[in-house]
Amino acid sequence: MVSPKAVTSFSRLLSRGEAKTAPSGVDVKGARSILVVRSDGIGDLVLMSPFLRELRRSNPSAWITLVVDGKFRNLVELCPHVNEVLGFDLNYRGRTIVPALVLRAWRLSRRLLRARRFDLALVPRWDVDLYHSAYLAYFSGASSRVAYSENVHPGKQLSNRDFDSLLTRAIDDRTCKHELERNLDFLREAGGKVEDDRLEVWLSEEDRETARRALSSRGVAANELMIGIGLSAGHTKRLWPLERFVELGNLLKREFEARFIITGGSEDRVRGLTLQEELGNAAINLAGDFTLRQTAALLERTQLVITNDSGPMHLAAAAGAAVIEISCHPKGGDALHANSPARFHPWCKDYVVLQPERSLEPCTGFCEWHEAHCILGVSVEMVQEAARTLMEDRRQVYKAAPGAGKSGA
Repeated sequence: MVSPKAVTSFSRLLSRGEAKTAPSGVDVKGARSILVVRSDGIGDLVLMSPFLRELRRSNPSAWITLVVDGKFRNLVELCPHVNEVLGFDLNYRGRTIVPALVLRAWRLSRRLLRARRFDLALVPRWDVDLYHSAYLAYFSGASSRVAYSENVHPGKQLSNRDFDSLLTRAIDDRTCKHELERNLDFLREAGGKVEDDRLEVWLSEEDRETARRALSSRGVAANELMIGIGLSAGHTKRLWPLERFVELGNLLKREFEARFIITGGSEDRVRGLTLQEELGNAAINLAGDFTLRQTAALLERTQLVITNDSGPMHLAAAAGAAVIEISCHPKGGDALHANSPARFHPWCKDYVVLQPERSLEPCTGFCEWHEAHCILGVSVEMVQEAARTLMEDRRQVYKAAPGAGKSGA
């Protein structure tokens, strides 16, 4: 049996007589050692950057360990607000309790976490715990374990039944808010303080030099106007059609005399090459060739990024670009859905979210198709107009300062 109740009962038997590191009511300010589990995607990690900074501000002396999906460790390994970053390589994301994943969480905890004797474990994910992070927090041996309750929405009640029994405190917040704000509210509930909600991205000089060389070797001048095109998306329904990116690129090339940086993962390389061929010398395809940090360094060089709803969209916002999000989520759709811009819009000063006016049948409160469907309601003309609105002021400022580039976060 690996149900939460069975695990807690069995663990109590095994740990009988073990010393506790701290009372179970310890909060952020009183903890000597803190475990933060954030095992989800790129965008979630970017939106966690203010949380980590404010966590450190709340407790300057605590030892803080951050556990992430090993695929994305590169993005956060230079974070100055934590003492260490550990990668937990997950091969399965399901909506039910998976014995193999529970066992892996136990093994990781026994091997890497329990010896650190954490006072406090924090699991800030609000959505369904696809990654069994609550088990990881429990097996870590942390005396206090805080996460969002299984009761915050019906899907979580179904998939994470009895997960609250793995916690010492379950936060029950059912309001609709941006995920960055939700992270910071979680920190407040756990006893921390918040002074700043600014995003950060943590890059090395080597990352920036790699980006500089990549552009310089392709003939990009320091003061050249660059627009990023983000082809990635976690699901095919969130992929705006490639032919629309081609049409849009040709329009913007003529209007702004801009060049384009095409970004994405290895799965986007072929689509990136096609887009580059269609746009000619104006486009540089770098999809699949760079790490996450190097991609962020490239995005620091852009004035505008046009992107699907994706992790790199949040990287662009953190890097200082203006952002156009092309969303599959219909206006008036379920605000609490995982594709909702109300929860995941770009967290930056200059952004526009473009959504279909309505869902296409048979979809209702959100797009539930297996390929591009509701997103087809976002036209090339809509994106061109949004680009014109965001670009004009930035273009004038950029041209007024020859040789100027962005220093980044």
